[in-house]
Amino acid sequence: MKRLALILATTFPVMAFAATQNTITFTGQVSDQTCAVAVNGNAANPVILMPTVSAAALNAVGSTAGETPFTISVSNCAAPTSTLAIKTAFLGNNVTSAGNLGNAGTATKVQVQLLNAAGGTPVVLNGPTSVAGLSLDSGATSASHDFAVRYISEAGGATAGTVSATAQYALDYL
Repeated sequence: MKRLALILATTFPVMAFAATQNTITFTGQVSDQTCAVAVNGNAANPVILMPTVSAAALNAVGSTAGETPFTISVSNCAAPTSTLAIKTAFLGNNVTSAGNLGNAGTATKVQVQLLNAAGGTPVVLNGPTSVAGLSLDSGATSASHDFAVRYISEAGGATAGTVSATAQYALDYL
């Protein structure tokens, strides 16, 4: 009996600790406004094709190359009575400590950096990151905003190979 009590006493604290480490948080929104969303005209599984660049262009620490614009657009929206600012929330997969998208391809020392606009400033991805840009004018039912991505070599000395990075996105109408 004492042995059973000892086993139970040592097991339950471990189970309690494990339970606190296995929490899933679900979040979302209920909004008066929703729209159909597309990236570069593609509503499902969009792919942004970046140009081939020379590894030499990414030789220096912090060097960038291959800026590529892409458009997030909304349509079939309910026409608002006043201008509605819609934020785009990005959540990067495999984010670096500098807030860029880590490369899942074969090129080394190459990351992908999101920009808030073509020729704009970098978006530092640190958890879900909201970026302004989409603006649905009063009476309008569609809008679009151009973002951009580019290669970056945080450490310099990039090597040749493939580059692949992913991010999730959602629109924030509130």
